[in-house]
Amino acid sequence: MKVPFFRFDGIGEELKRDLNRIIETGRLTRGPFTQQFEEEFKNFLGVEWVKTVNSGTTALYAALRAIDVKDRYVVVPALSFMATVDAVLLAGGKPLVLDVDETYTLDINQLEDALKCYDVKAILPVHLFGNMADMPAINELAQKYGVYVLEDAAQAHGAHYEGVKAGAWGDMAAFSFYATKNVSMGEGGAVAVKNPYLVERVKAILDFGEEPAFNFRLSEFQSAIGLHSLRRLEENTRRRRAIAQRYNESFKDIFGLQKERGYHVYHVYSLRHPQRDLIVKRLQEEGIGTKVYYSYLLHELRDTEHFSTPNAERFRDELFALPIYPSLTEEEVDYVIETLLKIAEGL
Repeated sequence: MKVPFFRFDGIGEELKRDLNRIIETGRLTRGPFTQQFEEEFKNFLGVEWVKTVNSGTTALYAALRAIDVKDRYVVVPALSFMATVDAVLLAGGKPLVLDVDETYTLDINQLEDALKCYDVKAILPVHLFGNMADMPAINELAQKYGVYVLEDAAQAHGAHYEGVKAGAWGDMAAFSFYATKNVSMGEGGAVAVKNPYLVERVKAILDFGEEPAFNFRLSEFQSAIGLHSLRRLEENTRRRRAIAQRYNESFKDIFGLQKERGYHVYHVYSLRHPQRDLIVKRLQEEGIGTKVYYSYLLHELRDTEHFSTPNAERFRDELFALPIYPSLTEEEVDYVIETLLKIAEGL
């Protein structure tokens, strides 16, 4: 049996009709599907305003530009996709990299020291793999030291903690709608703004006229795909969590698991093991798609200022991911579990 790491679930008849409707009307951009997606996503999150853009990286960049991080420090976790640190650099900021804890999110124990010792303009927590960062503690420290909070929620559509969704805790949030994301457009992103003061600043960055700007817009095709994906999100998340529960029960005594905080939406299902590379090789030989998340730490990748990162360094060397998506069948889940347990027995 072959189990791909990711599988596109296809396009339903209703979505096909909407895509054909776009072609027939000739309204290819800045049309009703984009407006509807922004409205529904805003209501889903419970924020002041949402604006779609062409990627999650763009969303981070626009938000960072809006709060003007030029020549100021922005706190980021060591373990994340490179777009997190690249957006800070592109916006003129100085990344300050901290360690992560067992949730793979920002280590609160280092955060206050960073805020005391550095000229920090913003904290950029990442809800890694769909798991919430400690937003109550982050917000408390942000208020104490007078800094902005920008959530990197690229992997956390629908995740929540204490009744508040990822993207609705900070002043702003950035989302990605890349092809593999829990809400997908193929390519795309959004800036979600909770702080009303920042709405006009983000508009100035994204709209032509007030100051030099880039064109970061989506097409209507992307928005239509995203709208259908958003409307299936809660059902698909339940399926992801059911698969994750089976994995957790099967692997908890053998592999390191990500400690959950709140409602984890499992964009990525990860495990840890000191013999990670051998396990990945053997899984691939058995036809099971697997990936390493991540083979680098952000300060190593871009040579930025950083605190000590012992947890992140260990996780970098041990983490790998298994297939998890709504169309994964029970037979395929059984095969993944049985195969990995057999591999583990032989180590």
